[in-house]
Amino acid sequence: MRFSIVTLFPEMFESVLGKSLLGRAREAGILAFDFVSPRQFATDRHLSVDDAPYGGGPGMVMKAEPTLAAIATAAGDPPAHRILLSPAGTPFSHRRAMELAAIDHLVLVCGRYEGVDERVAMVAIDEEISIGDFVLTGGELGAMTIIDAIARHVPGVLGDPASVIDESHAGGLLEYPCFTRPQTVAGIDVPAILQSGNHGAIATWRHDQAVRRTAARRPDLLARYRPPAGVADPVAEAAARTFV
Repeated sequence: MRFSIVTLFPEMFESVLGKSLLGRAREAGILAFDFVSPRQFATDRHLSVDDAPYGGGPGMVMKAEPTLAAIATAAGDPPAHRILLSPAGTPFSHRRAMELAAIDHLVLVCGRYEGVDERVAMVAIDEEISIGDFVLTGGELGAMTIIDAIARHVPGVLGDPASVIDESHAGGLLEYPCFTRPQTVAGIDVPAILQSGNHGAIATWRHDQAVRRTAARRPDLLARYRPPAGVADPVAEAAARTFV
């Protein structure tokens, strides 16, 4: 899978993309990354890529022409799927990460300053994505987040493909609590059920804990959750409990 990143600061990515799972997948040829800077297409002697906004106001806006040229170079012909990182975009989700992992070539466009000339989105963007209800200095950190989330679903990136099955959001719930050795830390013991060897009882406990955690921390997720066939309705269970 190929990621083409349009950014003014490609050097920000190397410490993330060159390490751990992403770095190994890159070395193995499973993932590929390339970078295009709008500054390569600036035409004045100062290589300007931003200008004051029409209508006044604070800050600067990324200019349309160099940004459009950079996206065209990154996307190729016919163009790859083009994503603009924007606080005004659709919220990113686990489901969208899975969907995007099925696309061979993605272009991630990182905004800066007060934003990008709207005509860029009108002409050369297929979707706008936000990673949360907050504003960052630029889209680079958002792009790294999206790359990491998508890459986990690309075959061959994870050593154990089953790792994505039970993690938070994979089944619509937050992940259950996890423990490892030693048995006692800070006076807190690993729950006895996890040491029982009864895999059926462990699975039931984990599901129950996932429901409890989701109800306590993300009731909005629980309200949308639809359990698989044969599993009791966790919304009804949650309403009858006091969560601690």
